[in-house]
Amino acid sequence: MRKIILITGANRGIGGAIARILAADGHRVVGTARKLSADREGDWLQFDLRDEGSIKLAADEFGKRFEKLDVLINNAAVMLDEGMDFEKLDTGLLTETLNVNVIGTHRVTKTFLPFLKKSGDARIVNVSSRAGQLNDPMRVSPAYCISKTALNGLTSQQAIEFGGLGISVNAMSPGWVRTDMGGSQAPLSVEEGADTAVWLATEAEHSLTGGFYADRKLIHW
Repeated sequence: MRKIILITGANRGIGGAIARILAADGHRVVGTARKLSADREGDWLQFDLRDEGSIKLAADEFGKRFEKLDVLINNAAVMLDEGMDFEKLDTGLLTETLNVNVIGTHRVTKTFLPFLKKSGDARIVNVSSRAGQLNDPMRVSPAYCISKTALNGLTSQQAIEFGGLGISVNAMSPGWVRTDMGGSQAPLSVEEGADTAVWLATEAEHSLTGGFYADRKLIHW
């Protein structure tokens, strides 16, 4: 069944790969980005995860084109402290990272929730990272890791809150992927990194909710 799917940060990297795969499968994909190029093709919305007003304006524009939203993929994120030691991490950098990666995801989800409620088979996929796992923490980019741990917590709460609305909510880890963030030494292509998000958005059982997935398998928080 053809779905209407909104993907944040769909202009490049893993988000771009998710968008291309889902569009090729026949779904109606709406991408978002902070800045839109003049030569863009397809359906796009422009907003900044840090700016609630811009998100609301984008949602108003979405509502002029569509009556419902079937899948929201919260992919957009920043890593502002790559390779930084925790000792050198200042609170401003941590606050900015959380504002985008966690609070920004909450802003988008809350704003587009009315459209998800109209779907009847809605799904939310939050693109997280194993860097946020509590059972196997990483000593790299502390603000980023903390934000992904918090995003996993947000996912769990969303699953509880939205279960009664018929909305499934899951987080996924794409792995170490060759992107601007992951670097050229990463072992996975963007298509490989996108696979689990695509699966959760379309093929996974709708009853799966409140989980953290990698390689289409449930993993520990």
